[in-house]
Amino acid sequence: MRRYLLLLSCGFVALSVGSARAAAWPSDEGRGSCRVTKKTDVPATMRDGVVLRADVYTPDTKEKVPVILMRTQYGKSAAQVQPSRFQSPEWFASHCYIVAIQDIRGQGKSGGTFYEYRNDRDDGYDAVEWAARLPGSSGKVGMYGSSYVGATQWLAATATPPSLAAIVPSNTGSDYGNGWTYEDGAFRLAFIEPWMMEDIASSAAENQGDKKLSQQLYLQGKNPAVLMQQLPYSTFTPFTVNGKNVAPYFYDAVNHSTSDDYWKAFDIRSRYGKVNVPVLAFDGWYDSFLDGALENFNGMQKEGGTPLARENQRIIIGPWEHIGWGRPAAVVSPRLKAIGPVANSPVNELMIQWFDHFLKGVDNGVQTGPHVDYFTMGENRWHSATSWPVAGTQYQKWYLGSAHSASSSMGDGALSQEKGDKQAKTQTDTFVYDPHNPVPSVGGHSCCAWTAGPQGQFDQSSIERRPDILVYTSKALDTPMNVTGPITVDLFASSTAKDTDFTAKLVDVAPDGTAINLNNGIQVARFRNSLSTPELITPGQVYEYRIKVWPTSNLFLKGHRIRLEISSSDYPQFAPNPNTGEKFGASDRMEVATQTIWHDSKHPSSLILPIIPVTTGDDTPPQH
Repeated sequence: MRRYLLLLSCGFVALSVGSARAAAWPSDEGRGSCRVTKKTDVPATMRDGVVLRADVYTPDTKEKVPVILMRTQYGKSAAQVQPSRFQSPEWFASHCYIVAIQDIRGQGKSGGTFYEYRNDRDDGYDAVEWAARLPGSSGKVGMYGSSYVGATQWLAATATPPSLAAIVPSNTGSDYGNGWTYEDGAFRLAFIEPWMMEDIASSAAENQGDKKLSQQLYLQGKNPAVLMQQLPYSTFTPFTVNGKNVAPYFYDAVNHSTSDDYWKAFDIRSRYGKVNVPVLAFDGWYDSFLDGALENFNGMQKEGGTPLARENQRIIIGPWEHIGWGRPAAVVSPRLKAIGPVANSPVNELMIQWFDHFLKGVDNGVQTGPHVDYFTMGENRWHSATSWPVAGTQYQKWYLGSAHSASSSMGDGALSQEKGDKQAKTQTDTFVYDPHNPVPSVGGHSCCAWTAGPQGQFDQSSIERRPDILVYTSKALDTPMNVTGPITVDLFASSTAKDTDFTAKLVDVAPDGTAINLNNGIQVARFRNSLSTPELITPGQVYEYRIKVWPTSNLFLKGHRIRLEISSSDYPQFAPNPNTGEKFGASDRMEVATQTIWHDSKHPSSLILPIIPVTTGDDTPPQH
């Protein structure tokens, strides 16, 4: 077993309910008028006879009321309240809704065997129709929840249950292969391994009565910096106990590194036509599923199953990470937390308005759709639009170049809007990529808390001194520039390897040299043309790569500079490419590669930025 030379501190933080309550969350602010009673472990029988259990909160009212349903693998008693996320089920029920929080199959108090995604479409349909028949129900059901609990909503919605009237998914994607487990071919190491150990495999073992195994997996999940170094991934030891495979979905994910039928069985993007309901989505600029959330927003407008669905899509994007949504007690990286109350998520208030409108028929002025509310960093204000990308976006090319070498921030790599800038005297820049010593992740859009994985906004200047990072920087801006939308790097590159990765990171450089990451992307060479049909590269041959840098909204202030980092690794956000061309996860062998980035007249490597006019936004989160 080979281990990476680079060790990163990547410890996890466990927040107890008690400590979070001491920080005054959940609060009673905005509570409704209905008194609430609670029943625990209410059974719901699925079509195959498996019994799932839910806690049901019922308002004291003689009227028939809609049901708000959460289907979670993280424990129905927790209900994703902490750390400072959703209000409590009692709070939602006080607005005169029945609220049902259900453990999904093989988790918590529910029966059956857990397997990621596999049962959540059929079980979701059955659970929605069960909820619609609860005593006191009006027959209309809405769903809410974040992350995997967003996935359970989308999977249920693609089964088209007739009683489902609206969903509110937060921080969730469109495809559980690309954009969840992988990103443009790269395995999302810092998310997948720790999440499966500490959370889903551990809780699934407890559900099956094996408390010893549950505790073992949980504790291993607390030691990710060591365990993520294990190779090969196909024999990752924590999930094989006494010869037994305790998390088959992990090994299946590793074995299916392409976009094949395994992933297509679960995806959302090919099933928008089956979704007939309005969607209010929430996500963050540093969340692991931002790109998929935006794909869902656009896909539903074009292909949603009904006019009601197509015309009522809304997404709200804040300066948030996966579970860091603002608020004093939230787990948010320091720079984002310092933004203050303007960055607090309005999810709870807007969700009640959304459900009041679509489940109760209240004409309350809630903004329906199509509508995008987005937070512009740098300005630290909110804006809105009716489409994504924002209508009128102009795409601006910034060409890469160097007078001598772009190696590290100490080099002279430049970004210029002039093709063939006179300052760019060299045709290429080179660096050596050693997968034994990958570039460390500093911030990013991983999962699930910034204390656990590479998320959020940090100063990049310390790692930019590494010789395996090429740094291209513009001159200081004469006027502010608003970069809002999807970002692309058109990169011409060659390698001595048969397969490798190329990474790109957009950075805002302040006059004092502070270099803040805005977002990043990666492209595995073998997947440059197709995620389903990999093609190895020929060593030494120049290829064009289009690297998708995930979207952002940032106001580059006057005097700031635009920077692009190019490298071949971002660890542990992504598993380092071993450069061998072998099947992913099957070997512990690695090779060193020499990478050449081309920027001559025949190979005009460029950064393509989405530019919109500079306007003044709102200083409060969306209210309606």
